[in-house]
Amino acid sequence: MHIRFAQASDVSTIKAFIQALADYEKLPDEMIATDDDLLVSLFGDTPQAEVLLLENNAEPKGFALFFHNYSTFLGRRGLYLEDLFVLPEARGLGYGKALLAKLAQIALERECGRMEWSVLDWNKPAIDFYQSIAAKAMNGWTVNRLTQNEMQDLVNSQLNLLD
Repeated sequence: MHIRFAQASDVSTIKAFIQALADYEKLPDEMIATDDDLLVSLFGDTPQAEVLLLENNAEPKGFALFFHNYSTFLGRRGLYLEDLFVLPEARGLGYGKALLAKLAQIALERECGRMEWSVLDWNKPAIDFYQSIAAKAMNGWTVNRLTQNEMQDLVNSQLNLLD
């Protein structure tokens, strides 16, 4: 097993993992990112996130996509895990735990105050897995989201009120 940072040449592999994750999460229609989108956002002039690839015998078996956020309470950045996915046939072999351990190592090396991620409430296998590594669910917190259309509606309705 080998974990490495992804490179631009890995874009098609990353996209395939993201599509597999979207399928697993029953959200296949929401996966609209193209190879070009990923190439620019992950490997362009201002990368927005980083990707780890886990390989066994040079075959990709899983990935983790992450970026930094910031905690005003801690006064330091954190590491946010956006996606963690291991191929179904490779689960139960310790790959997910190895990816999380590598992320934790990166977070510690970068002096992050915490590491966070979200999990769908119906995804019992993932919830059980996260509990097995002593991750704590942030009960009482609800994730909120605005899509691009909703952001534009907000801007249109409110910015004219500003001087």
